[in-house]
Amino acid sequence: MLGEKVQIMHHLTGQPNIVELKGTYEDKHSVHLVMELCAGGELFDRILAKGHYTERGAASLLRTIVQIVHTCHSMGVIHRDLKPENFLLLNKDENSPLKATDFGLSVFYKQGEQFKDIVGSAYYIAPEVLKRRYGPEVDIWSIGVMLYILLCGVPPFWAESEHGIFNAILCGHVEFTSDPWPSLSTGAKDLVRKMLNSDPKQRLTAIQVLSHPWIREDGEAPDTPLDNAVLDRLKQFRAMNKFKKVALRADADGNGTIDYDEFITATMHLNRMDREEHLYTAFQYLDKDHSGYITIEELQQALREFGMNDGRDIEEIISEVDADNDGRIDYDEFVAMMRKGNPEAAQNPKKRRDVFV
Repeated sequence: MLGEKVQIMHHLTGQPNIVELKGTYEDKHSVHLVMELCAGGELFDRILAKGHYTERGAASLLRTIVQIVHTCHSMGVIHRDLKPENFLLLNKDENSPLKATDFGLSVFYKQGEQFKDIVGSAYYIAPEVLKRRYGPEVDIWSIGVMLYILLCGVPPFWAESEHGIFNAILCGHVEFTSDPWPSLSTGAKDLVRKMLNSDPKQRLTAIQVLSHPWIREDGEAPDTPLDNAVLDRLKQFRAMNKFKKVALRADADGNGTIDYDEFITATMHLNRMDREEHLYTAFQYLDKDHSGYITIEELQQALREFGMNDGRDIEEIISEVDADNDGRIDYDEFVAMMRKGNPEAAQNPKKRRDVFV
């Protein structure tokens, strides 16, 4: 897997908007990959820091992302793990280039080749991945999910559990009736529908997406600011995901960390007891003083350990997870958060789609 990742990164080096592999170095214990520095942070962080954006702004971002995917596909590469966290800003400038990163799950492919392994991140996995027969169309699906989130602040497929998320994806129903969708343009909804077509043969290709009237540079995406509620939901979604990542990186046995994306995929094959054991292990790791609570200080320590230290995240995470508002997270709150597919699900029962396998 590492060898193929290095080959893919070398293959893509020099392409615009793709993080470059600067070199590889091996010692007795590890292979070290030196990547291009992207100091501008994650895409969604930049959007939230800006405080406002429009459909036209979302169309511009999506255009860059789809151009990246078109480049990959034309060079025989499927990314297979497209999500907001894997798009970074090169620097902190207002007009910083956007760069795609994390090609750890990427593969070379030939025309007509089909893949069977289930990989990716839960919210963004295409239905054909779950059916174990897929090709490059999965990347378009993932970008369609990103576009949906950009426009309304929450993912199109979610539930109270990962099983529920996967069932919602297989069901394929995309909801356009709740706010802010009625006020969004017809073109935006049309593009989302065509990117989230459950039939990969009917789904748009990267070239077709770039030709859509809504996404074109001189296209029909309106320049009206999106409702502030979209940014609020986006902020909640980001905070919840960040805490899940911290929790699931907790060292299970001293021999390594639990990888977030591998854990999400693995839960498809784990029974309830296995998941409970993982959750308890993660909680114990974060609860450094074994008080039965995760405090602000312990959360700060975990963020530092995993290179995710950002003072703005702490209050967001605590406020989203701390149900009884006592300023700390107990085990029940921790488990409830880890099993939710979306921060709004508990407050909006009518919108739940938690059909279990």
